[in-house]
Amino acid sequence: MDRAATAEKIAGIIEPFNKKGVEITDASTFAGDLEFDSLTVMDFVAAIEDEFDIIISMNQQAEIENYGQLIDAVVKLQR
Repeated sequence: MDRAATAEKIAGIIEPFNKKGVEITDASTFAGDLEFDSLTVMDFVAAIEDEFDIIISMNQQAEIENYGQLIDAVVKLQR
């Protein structure tokens, strides 16, 4: 799956988590812009893992700070 298709799928998954209706770009941060707390992050990551049938390790999660990095990580994990 290419980056655009992956980004589109993730956009659908993030929608219910984006409580404030923030406009999301590749630079949007989960902690800052979207104000995700740790529980929301866990639920969101679980939804991503289920949708794409991948596992995002804790180390990988720690390195993913913004939306663009998440998309890139998911694309890599699908290969």
